[in-house]
Amino acid sequence: MARKVIITCAVTGSVHTPSMSPYLPITPEQIAEQAIEAAEAGAAILHLHARNPADGRPSFDPAVYRQFLPKIHAATDAVINITTGGSHTMTLDQRLAGALDISAEMSSCNMGSMNFGFFPVGEKMKEFKYGWERDHLEGTRNAIFRNTFQDIEQVFARLGDVHGTRFEFECYDIGHLYNLKHFVDRGLVRGPIFLQFVLGILGGIGADAENLTTMKRVADKLFGDSYQWSVLGAGKHQMPLAMQAALMGGNVRVGLEDSLLIGPGRQATSNAEQVRKIRTLLETLDYEIASPAEAREMLGLKGRDKVNLG
Repeated sequence: MARKVIITCAVTGSVHTPSMSPYLPITPEQIAEQAIEAAEAGAAILHLHARNPADGRPSFDPAVYRQFLPKIHAATDAVINITTGGSHTMTLDQRLAGALDISAEMSSCNMGSMNFGFFPVGEKMKEFKYGWERDHLEGTRNAIFRNTFQDIEQVFARLGDVHGTRFEFECYDIGHLYNLKHFVDRGLVRGPIFLQFVLGILGGIGADAENLTTMKRVADKLFGDSYQWSVLGAGKHQMPLAMQAALMGGNVRVGLEDSLLIGPGRQATSNAEQVRKIRTLLETLDYEIASPAEAREMLGLKGRDKVNLG
């Protein structure tokens, strides 16, 4: 039997700013439209952030989430995965607000505090559409993306224990895998575990084939064969690392949150374009694309009927 590969699409995020690409979805209408198209193209999981509709800055407001989540929920069977990372400028309460409001089926969970530098991108830009963008990017020079042990415990208690939410454990470096093992050993995390190896963020592990192999080897040592995994390659590394992950037995993540490109020097015109490209590459190698129902079974999710979206 052909192996099933889960495609996650991260639709917008909180790092890329409106001036970087005219195709980055900003408004609730744009986010809903691109998410639905990505699901139709083959994404079983939609990883979602909210943005202020007026100027595209990151938002934590559940009311903004509710301007696009019901549309996505009604139009597709895809798993809705709400960020708890949000932005380095948000408090933990703010970062949890959207997922708590809808009793999310799935959420991201960042497995350690880190430097998360995006200021080099801002240094290359000459013009900005909105006044907040330059300061937002430059602010990452002197900011820590906070995810303390206590913060992570709160995510598990308030989302996992109360709502039955399961997590996409985002691991930006080797130490983050050991942090997760600590919580597994304490009984705060139970399988099936879904790891998202994040490569290529300044402050985390670099984006190359050797580092991906190392992350996988350490995960095998810590978790045996009781986990699922995927890879996020930032920027130009998106497609090459996704294909390497598939060949190594993993799943894949694409989307405009992670990369604005579809090829060398060419911007993607939509999230669906990236999904279609990785799907074509996978199917060329005879992998089957997991449906939302199959992804739910593989990851032990509670089901879309238990999400508070009507």
